[in-house]
Amino acid sequence: MLYWTVKMIGWLVCLLPSSWALRIGYGLGTLCWPFVPRRRKQMAEDNIMRSLEVDRPTAQRIARRSGVRFGPLFMEVLRLPLLNRENIRRFVRFEGEQHLWEALQHGRGVVLATAHSGNWEMLGAALAMYDFPIIGIAQRQTNRDMNRLINEYRTGTGMPIVYKQGVRDMVKLLGEGKIVGLLMDQDNLGDGVFVEFFGRLASTPQGAAALARLKGSPIVPVFISSQGDGTHLATAHPAVWLEKTPDRERDIFVTTQQLTRIVEQHIRDHPAEWFWLHNRWKTPPPESVGVKTDES
Repeated sequence: MLYWTVKMIGWLVCLLPSSWALRIGYGLGTLCWPFVPRRRKQMAEDNIMRSLEVDRPTAQRIARRSGVRFGPLFMEVLRLPLLNRENIRRFVRFEGEQHLWEALQHGRGVVLATAHSGNWEMLGAALAMYDFPIIGIAQRQTNRDMNRLINEYRTGTGMPIVYKQGVRDMVKLLGEGKIVGLLMDQDNLGDGVFVEFFGRLASTPQGAAALARLKGSPIVPVFISSQGDGTHLATAHPAVWLEKTPDRERDIFVTTQQLTRIVEQHIRDHPAEWFWLHNRWKTPPPESVGVKTDES
Protein backbone atom coordinates (compact mmCIF):
# COMPACT_ATOMS: atom_id res chain seq x y z
CA MET A 1 0.00 0.00 0.00
CA LEU A 2 2.78 2.44 0.94
CA TYR A 3 4.65 1.64 -2.27
CA TRP A 4 1.70 2.46 -4.54
CA THR A 5 0.73 5.53 -2.52
CA VAL A 6 4.17 7.10 -2.89
CA LYS A 7 4.33 6.04 -6.55
CA MET A 8 1.06 7.87 -7.20
CA ILE A 9 2.30 10.96 -5.37
CA GLY A 10 5.50 10.81 -7.43
CA TRP A 11 3.51 10.59 -10.66
CA LEU A 12 1.50 13.68 -9.68
CA VAL A 13 4.63 15.60 -8.64
CA CYS A 14 6.20 14.86 -12.03
CA LEU A 15 3.24 16.60 -13.70
CA LEU A 16 3.96 19.85 -11.84
CA PRO A 17 6.29 22.60 -13.06
CA SER A 18 9.62 22.43 -11.25
CA SER A 19 9.03 25.75 -9.46
CA TRP A 20 5.68 24.54 -8.09
CA ALA A 21 7.17 21.28 -6.86
CA LEU A 22 9.93 23.15 -5.03
CA ARG A 23 7.45 25.55 -3.42
CA ILE A 24 5.34 22.62 -2.24
CA GLY A 25 8.50 20.95 -0.95
CA TYR A 26 9.51 23.98 1.08
CA GLY A 27 5.95 24.22 2.36
CA LEU A 28 6.01 20.59 3.49
CA GLY A 29 9.38 21.03 5.15
CA THR A 30 8.15 24.14 6.95
CA LEU A 31 5.00 22.38 8.14
CA CYS A 32 6.98 19.38 9.43
CA TRP A 33 9.69 21.37 11.24
CA PRO A 34 7.60 22.05 14.39
CA PHE A 35 7.15 18.29 14.83
CA VAL A 36 10.90 17.61 15.08
CA PRO A 37 11.57 16.75 18.76
CA ARG A 38 12.86 19.70 20.73
CA ARG A 39 15.77 17.69 22.13
CA ARG A 40 16.99 16.96 18.58
CA LYS A 41 16.72 20.61 17.59
CA GLN A 42 18.64 21.54 20.74
CA MET A 43 21.34 19.00 19.92
CA ALA A 44 21.66 20.36 16.38
CA GLU A 45 21.88 23.95 17.59
CA ASP A 46 24.49 23.11 20.22
CA ASN A 47 26.62 21.26 17.65
CA ILE A 48 26.33 24.13 15.16
CA MET A 49 27.35 26.68 17.79
CA ARG A 50 30.33 24.61 18.85
CA SER A 51 31.42 23.62 15.35
CA LEU A 52 30.92 26.90 13.51
CA GLU A 53 31.45 29.25 16.47
CA VAL A 54 28.21 31.15 15.92
CA ASP A 55 25.63 32.48 18.35
CA ARG A 56 22.35 30.75 19.25
CA PRO A 57 20.06 32.72 16.85
CA THR A 58 22.38 31.95 13.92
CA ALA A 59 22.55 28.29 14.92
CA GLN A 60 18.75 28.15 15.10
CA ARG A 61 18.45 29.54 11.57
CA ILE A 62 20.99 27.05 10.20
CA ALA A 63 19.32 24.12 12.00
CA ARG A 64 15.90 25.11 10.69
CA ARG A 65 17.10 25.47 7.10
CA SER A 66 18.92 22.15 7.41
CA GLY A 67 15.67 20.45 8.45
CA VAL A 68 13.24 22.25 6.14
CA ARG A 69 15.37 21.42 3.08
CA PHE A 70 14.22 17.80 3.27
CA GLY A 71 10.88 18.93 1.83
CA PRO A 72 12.27 20.08 -1.53
CA LEU A 73 14.83 17.24 -1.44
CA PHE A 74 11.95 14.75 -1.26
CA MET A 75 10.24 16.45 -4.19
CA GLU A 76 13.42 16.32 -6.25
CA VAL A 77 13.78 12.60 -5.58
CA LEU A 78 10.19 12.03 -6.73
CA ARG A 79 11.03 13.93 -9.93
CA LEU A 80 14.14 11.85 -10.74
CA PRO A 81 12.23 9.98 -13.51
CA LEU A 82 12.15 13.26 -15.46
CA LEU A 83 15.96 13.37 -15.69
CA ASN A 84 17.94 11.85 -18.54
CA ARG A 85 21.28 12.19 -20.28
CA GLU A 86 19.92 14.88 -22.59
CA ASN A 87 18.65 17.26 -19.91
CA ILE A 88 20.81 16.51 -16.85
CA ARG A 89 23.14 19.45 -17.54
CA ARG A 90 20.21 21.83 -17.13
CA PHE A 91 19.76 20.63 -13.56
CA VAL A 92 23.25 19.62 -12.38
CA ARG A 93 26.40 21.45 -13.41
CA PHE A 94 29.69 19.63 -12.78
CA GLU A 95 32.95 21.27 -11.72
CA GLY A 96 36.16 19.27 -11.51
CA GLU A 97 34.79 16.26 -13.38
CA GLN A 98 38.25 15.86 -14.92
CA HIS A 99 39.47 14.69 -11.52
CA LEU A 100 37.17 11.67 -11.74
CA TRP A 101 38.10 10.84 -15.33
CA GLU A 102 41.82 11.16 -14.55
CA ALA A 103 41.45 8.91 -11.49
CA LEU A 104 39.72 6.26 -13.61
CA GLN A 105 42.65 6.20 -16.03
CA HIS A 106 44.78 4.37 -13.44
CA GLY A 107 42.69 1.24 -13.98
CA ARG A 108 42.03 0.58 -10.28
CA GLY A 109 38.52 1.95 -10.06
CA VAL A 110 37.72 4.95 -7.87
CA VAL A 111 36.47 5.28 -4.31
CA LEU A 112 34.09 8.24 -4.26
CA ALA A 113 33.81 9.85 -0.82
CA THR A 114 30.81 12.06 -0.16
CA ALA A 115 28.48 13.23 2.60
CA HIS A 116 24.83 13.74 3.53
CA SER A 117 25.01 17.29 2.22
CA GLY A 118 22.80 18.72 -0.49
CA ASN A 119 20.75 16.21 -2.46
CA TRP A 120 23.07 13.20 -2.44
CA GLU A 121 20.47 11.14 -4.35
CA MET A 122 20.63 13.70 -7.13
CA LEU A 123 24.43 13.39 -7.08
CA GLY A 124 24.26 9.64 -7.79
CA ALA A 125 21.79 10.21 -10.61
CA ALA A 126 23.93 12.94 -12.16
CA LEU A 127 27.09 10.82 -12.03
CA ALA A 128 25.32 7.98 -13.85
CA MET A 129 23.90 10.35 -16.48
CA TYR A 130 27.30 11.97 -16.97
CA ASP A 131 28.37 8.44 -17.99
CA PHE A 132 30.57 7.73 -14.99
CA PRO A 133 30.63 3.99 -14.09
CA ILE A 134 29.11 4.61 -10.66
CA ILE A 135 27.84 1.78 -8.47
CA GLY A 136 25.54 2.71 -5.59
CA ILE A 137 26.31 0.90 -2.35
CA ALA A 138 22.94 0.76 -0.59
CA GLN A 139 21.81 -0.09 2.92
CA ARG A 140 18.79 -2.39 2.81
CA GLN A 141 15.78 -0.58 4.31
CA THR A 142 13.78 -2.30 7.05
CA ASN A 143 10.53 -1.38 5.30
CA ARG A 144 10.24 -3.59 2.20
CA ASP A 145 8.04 -1.14 0.27
CA MET A 146 10.39 1.78 0.86
CA ASN A 147 13.41 -0.37 0.02
CA ARG A 148 11.81 -1.30 -3.32
CA LEU A 149 10.76 2.28 -4.04
CA ILE A 150 14.07 3.94 -3.23
CA ASN A 151 16.06 1.49 -5.30
CA GLU A 152 13.66 1.82 -8.24
CA TYR A 153 14.30 5.55 -8.28
CA ARG A 154 18.06 4.96 -8.09
CA THR A 155 18.29 2.30 -10.78
CA GLY A 156 15.92 4.28 -12.99
CA THR A 157 18.68 6.89 -13.38
CA GLY A 158 21.04 4.27 -14.78
CA MET A 159 22.95 3.67 -11.55
CA PRO A 160 23.23 -0.02 -10.57
CA ILE A 161 22.67 -0.74 -6.89
CA VAL A 162 24.61 -3.24 -4.78
CA TYR A 163 23.67 -3.87 -1.17
CA LYS A 164 26.36 -3.36 1.43
CA GLN A 165 28.70 -6.32 1.37
CA GLY A 166 32.15 -7.16 2.61
CA VAL A 167 35.09 -4.97 1.71
CA ARG A 168 36.51 -7.58 -0.67
CA ASP A 169 33.29 -7.57 -2.70
CA MET A 170 33.75 -3.84 -3.20
CA VAL A 171 37.40 -4.44 -4.12
CA LYS A 172 36.12 -6.67 -6.93
CA LEU A 173 33.99 -3.81 -8.25
CA LEU A 174 37.02 -1.52 -8.17
CA GLY A 175 38.95 -4.14 -10.11
CA GLU A 176 36.26 -3.92 -12.78
CA GLY A 177 36.93 -0.20 -13.12
CA LYS A 178 33.83 0.97 -11.26
CA ILE A 179 33.33 3.99 -9.04
CA VAL A 180 32.21 2.90 -5.57
CA GLY A 181 30.42 5.71 -3.75
CA LEU A 182 30.60 5.85 0.06
CA LEU A 183 29.05 8.27 2.54
CA MET A 184 31.48 8.99 5.35
CA ASP A 185 29.92 11.63 7.57
CA GLN A 186 27.76 9.65 10.01
CA ASP A 187 28.63 8.32 13.44
CA ASN A 188 29.99 4.81 12.93
CA LEU A 189 29.60 3.56 16.51
CA GLY A 190 32.38 1.21 17.63
CA ASP A 191 33.38 0.28 14.07
CA GLY A 192 34.77 3.68 13.16
CA VAL A 193 38.16 5.29 13.42
CA PHE A 194 38.23 8.34 15.69
CA VAL A 195 39.44 11.42 13.85
CA GLU A 196 38.98 15.13 14.43
CA PHE A 197 35.79 16.63 13.00
CA PHE A 198 35.21 20.30 13.81
CA GLY A 199 37.75 19.98 16.61
CA ARG A 200 36.20 16.94 18.28
CA LEU A 201 36.92 13.25 17.95
CA ALA A 202 34.19 11.50 15.98
CA SER A 203 33.72 7.84 15.07
CA THR A 204 34.17 7.89 11.30
CA PRO A 205 33.59 5.20 8.64
CA GLN A 206 36.94 3.84 7.52
CA GLY A 207 35.64 2.10 4.40
CA ALA A 208 37.05 4.61 1.92
CA ALA A 209 40.58 4.37 3.32
CA ALA A 210 40.38 0.59 3.80
CA LEU A 211 39.29 0.06 0.19
CA ALA A 212 41.95 2.37 -1.15
CA ARG A 213 44.64 0.54 0.83
CA LEU A 214 43.52 -2.91 -0.33
CA LYS A 215 43.26 -2.03 -4.01
CA GLY A 216 45.57 0.95 -4.35
CA SER A 217 42.64 2.96 -5.71
CA PRO A 218 42.42 6.75 -5.72
CA ILE A 219 39.80 8.40 -3.53
CA VAL A 220 37.93 11.34 -5.07
CA PRO A 221 35.81 13.51 -2.74
CA VAL A 222 32.65 14.67 -4.55
CA PHE A 223 29.83 16.82 -3.16
CA ILE A 224 26.66 18.47 -4.42
CA SER A 225 25.12 21.77 -3.37
CA SER A 226 21.87 23.51 -4.18
CA GLN A 227 22.00 26.73 -6.18
CA GLY A 228 18.66 27.92 -4.79
CA ASP A 229 16.86 27.93 -8.13
CA GLY A 230 16.19 24.22 -8.54
CA THR A 231 19.62 23.54 -10.00
CA HIS A 232 22.66 21.98 -8.36
CA LEU A 233 26.44 22.16 -8.51
CA ALA A 234 28.43 18.93 -8.22
CA THR A 235 32.08 19.42 -7.32
CA ALA A 236 34.84 16.81 -7.59
CA HIS A 237 38.10 17.41 -5.73
CA PRO A 238 41.57 16.20 -6.75
CA ALA A 239 42.20 12.55 -5.97
CA VAL A 240 43.51 11.55 -2.55
CA TRP A 241 46.07 8.72 -2.59
CA LEU A 242 46.66 6.62 0.50
CA GLU A 243 50.35 6.19 1.30
CA LYS A 244 50.68 2.52 2.17
CA THR A 245 53.12 1.60 4.95
CA PRO A 246 53.49 -1.51 7.13
CA ASP A 247 51.22 0.20 9.69
CA ARG A 248 47.66 -0.43 8.40
CA GLU A 249 45.95 1.27 11.34
CA ARG A 250 47.95 4.45 10.90
CA ASP A 251 47.48 4.48 7.12
CA ILE A 252 43.70 4.34 7.55
CA PHE A 253 43.75 6.96 10.29
CA VAL A 254 45.82 9.45 8.29
CA THR A 255 43.71 9.12 5.13
CA THR A 256 40.39 9.18 6.99
CA GLN A 257 41.49 12.34 8.77
CA GLN A 258 42.48 13.91 5.44
CA LEU A 259 39.10 13.08 3.90
CA THR A 260 37.26 14.30 6.98
CA ARG A 261 38.97 17.69 6.72
CA ILE A 262 37.69 17.96 3.14
CA VAL A 263 34.15 17.04 4.27
CA GLU A 264 34.40 19.58 7.09
CA GLN A 265 35.42 22.37 4.72
CA HIS A 266 32.50 21.60 2.42
CA ILE A 267 30.12 21.82 5.38
CA ARG A 268 31.66 25.14 6.42
CA ASP A 269 31.01 26.43 2.90
CA HIS A 270 27.40 25.11 2.90
CA PRO A 271 26.39 24.80 6.57
CA ALA A 272 22.61 24.72 6.04
CA GLU A 273 22.84 21.83 3.56
CA TRP A 274 24.33 19.31 5.96
CA PHE A 275 22.34 16.88 8.14
CA TRP A 276 22.82 18.57 11.53
CA LEU A 277 19.89 16.66 13.04
CA HIS A 278 22.12 13.56 13.06
CA ASN A 279 24.20 13.26 16.23
CA ARG A 280 27.61 13.03 14.59
CA TRP A 281 29.44 12.82 17.93
CA LYS A 282 27.14 10.24 19.54
CA THR A 283 29.86 7.63 20.17
CA PRO A 284 32.37 8.80 22.79
CA PRO A 285 35.99 7.91 22.05
CA PRO A 286 37.73 5.41 24.33
CA GLU A 287 39.86 7.13 26.95
CA SER A 288 42.95 5.70 25.30
CA VAL A 289 42.21 7.44 22.00
CA GLY A 290 43.99 10.71 21.48
CA VAL A 291 44.35 13.06 18.56
CA LYS A 292 47.22 11.84 16.41
CA THR A 293 49.29 14.11 14.26
CA ASP A 294 51.21 13.43 11.08
CA GLU A 295 54.42 13.68 13.09
CA SER A 296 53.39 11.35 15.92
